[in-house]
Amino acid sequence: MGEISRAALDFSVEVDAPPHLAFDATRADALVTVRARAVEGGVPHGPVPSAEVLIMDRSSSMAGLGKLDEAKRAICAAVDTLREGTLLGIVAGHRTATVVYPPGGGLVRVDAAHKREAKARVAAQLAHGGTAIGTWLECARRLFDASTAPGTVRHAVLYTDGKDQDESPEELDAALAACTDRFTCDARGLGEDWNHHELRRVADALHGSAEAVIDITDLTRDFVALMERAQRVVVPHLYLGLRLNERLGLGFVHQTRPVQVDLTRQSQQYGDEIHIPLGSWSAEARQYQISLRFEAGALPVDEELRAARIVLHTEPPDGGGRVPCAPPDAFLVRRWPNPAFEVPVPDFQTRVRTEQELGMAMRACADAHAQQDGTRADRELRLALGLAEELGDERRLRLLRAVADTDAGGRAVVRRDVTRGEMQRLGLDSTRTGPLPLDAIERIAAGPAGAARRRCPHCGEALASPGAQYCEHCGRHVDDEGIGTGG
Repeated sequence: MGEISRAALDFSVEVDAPPHLAFDATRADALVTVRARAVEGGVPHGPVPSAEVLIMDRSSSMAGLGKLDEAKRAICAAVDTLREGTLLGIVAGHRTATVVYPPGGGLVRVDAAHKREAKARVAAQLAHGGTAIGTWLECARRLFDASTAPGTVRHAVLYTDGKDQDESPEELDAALAACTDRFTCDARGLGEDWNHHELRRVADALHGSAEAVIDITDLTRDFVALMERAQRVVVPHLYLGLRLNERLGLGFVHQTRPVQVDLTRQSQQYGDEIHIPLGSWSAEARQYQISLRFEAGALPVDEELRAARIVLHTEPPDGGGRVPCAPPDAFLVRRWPNPAFEVPVPDFQTRVRTEQELGMAMRACADAHAQQDGTRADRELRLALGLAEELGDERRLRLLRAVADTDAGGRAVVRRDVTRGEMQRLGLDSTRTGPLPLDAIERIAAGPAGAARRRCPHCGEALASPGAQYCEHCGRHVDDEGIGTGG
């Protein structure tokens, strides 16, 4: 497998914000695109040190349907995929967590002999007990903390076939808070009986993926792919740094692509900046919505103001604090001087809001089905289908159509033979908006390409919005008569 050195990954940050704020605005939003590109000919510094903790669910429910045997096969295949020198630990969990390998605890730097020993330990596991995912994650955190140096890529993967029934939601939240920004974790729901809300909480807090593996024989292929992807990670920790103007405060930060995640609660004060952990990175691109708040009238009118300075930070291999890793960009705002002007809502805000509404409808459909409320499930399904079609979201549209049927009146309804696993997958995938290409990313904040714009009939300048009543350039009232269009 090819390896990318730290020096061969080039980061960039780009801020898209609307050119004006309404006179009485109290909120300013921007879309931030972060790209990490592999640079050909970069100076190699050797492979990035990495540590992997594989977390097995060995609760009693794993005993049936050959699930534990398939899971063992997947764990062993994941071990075989690791490159030599990777630090490895294997945890088996039920209502508590046990370090299966290495037997003395800690992490071991794997070679062929260690891989054989690890697989033998995995093969000996038996199913018993309940499920306490937070306990498993805390065990992984202790292994990482005790055995890894700064600059190490820390990655875990877990699967579960059941609900997190042996700890409270508050206990899981506390464990996730302790593990946030310490390692990344991918979570998998195996079979039919897990809970999509719990897996999304794990993945959102630990910057990983969450997916359904309904056919248990697919777990091996999935785990091998996860290990291969984890070994392409170059930067263990990336942070979005925000230096805010004193007139503004942070409202929220949401990742919008490739998965919707609310990152606001993860924000950290770092010197004079607010840092948002963005997880670990390979060559990829992601997008974020930043929303700032301020008092009405706090900003000067008709004056360009830097609302925030935005810069990416990472941690050097020696652990000596966070350093910038890309040229900064500025989030600029200008308050409209005339309260009569209508300032349009940016296209990206409209799209993100619709994408969020689609996700909520998908989750509501899955939850209503789990509660055996067929009428509500059908209603939410129809809403979700309409939103997915409006967005042109083909991936989520396919998921919705896969669980849909048509009633006698021609309306979409949830299939009466749909399985619980299919509906849980619908809930789990509700936040996945799709990957963002590294190149040719549409600047959706600028509006549709080639869209016609209304022009002032007096001076001929383009108007700020389709509903503008006055021209910002000449200040005269806009009549419908004589208004032209143009690019």
